[in-house]
Amino acid sequence: MMMIFGVFPFSISTAVYQQLQRSTNWRHPSNSRVGNMPAYQFIGRGEDTISLDGSIVPEFGAPMSLTALRVMGDTGKAFPLIGGTGKVYGLYILTDIQETQTIFFKDGKPRKIDFNLKLTQVQKPGVLIGNAVGSLLGL
Repeated sequence: MMMIFGVFPFSISTAVYQQLQRSTNWRHPSNSRVGNMPAYQFIGRGEDTISLDGSIVPEFGAPMSLTALRVMGDTGKAFPLIGGTGKVYGLYILTDIQETQTIFFKDGKPRKIDFNLKLTQVQKPGVLIGNAVGSLLGL
């Protein structure tokens, strides 16, 4: 298993990503000043997003994997994101799925499905145990 998002495992038998891109920003709004450069104030961390680019080949992966992810996105809920190494990223929501089908069989079934998922963090990993994971386990 490469990673798990909620109950969805990214693996060869489901969907494999070839690239993980993570973006984190910090908020520094500016205040205009007369005769001087703007003053900036640090007000905290901004968004943390992860983008996964991958492919599904029907001989190995499951094309229904993207349907399962869409169902998870339809719930509007945040899910834990945990890497295959055990790294806990935090709680993330699924904000976007892009799908490209190419190289088709004669019946129209794609031989290759490329995808891009965008996940946005809604809670840091340090607070998972007492809140989200605890409530999932009934603690």
